[in-house]
Amino acid sequence: MEFFEKQISTKTVYQGRIVNVRNDIAELKNGHHVPREVVEHPGGVAVVAVDDNGCVMMVRQYRYPMGEELLEIPAGKLEYCEDHCDCAVRELSEETGCTADHIVFLGPIYPSPGFSKEILYIYLATGLVRGAAHPDEDEFLSVEAVPMETLINKIMAGEIKDGKTIIGILKAQKYLEQNR
Repeated sequence: MEFFEKQISTKTVYQGRIVNVRNDIAELKNGHHVPREVVEHPGGVAVVAVDDNGCVMMVRQYRYPMGEELLEIPAGKLEYCEDHCDCAVRELSEETGCTADHIVFLGPIYPSPGFSKEILYIYLATGLVRGAAHPDEDEFLSVEAVPMETLINKIMAGEIKDGKTIIGILKAQKYLEQNR
């Protein structure tokens, strides 16, 4: 069975610095028309950077929408027409100060496909060389090296709630296990 919805109309209702929002009317397979709200986002990257001791470079920062500090893997928004691998290298350097000898694409994820067109590209970085972080002027964060096993335990205990971090850590752990 094939599932689909056909766009009948679209209207942009908000244009922002990071996202645009549109109201669409879609036609279902049975011919009924339904409203759809869509958030357009340029996409981004997230990087699981693992050092030679098996620690992951994590960033701790306050996330305004959630009203709390979160421990996350480094991540950032794609610039217009930017290659996602180049973006991963840039974000890793900006947020952690690290460069990597090896970078592996672990795949794309759809963080919220029910309403958002955002695609995040997940990378694994190894062979790290540490340097000084240089975050954007509106980014306030700290860098922490956390053992992979500690992060897995924090994920399973519900202490890490950020989706990209959970998916990135679990994918990286599996990749590293399979490629030792």
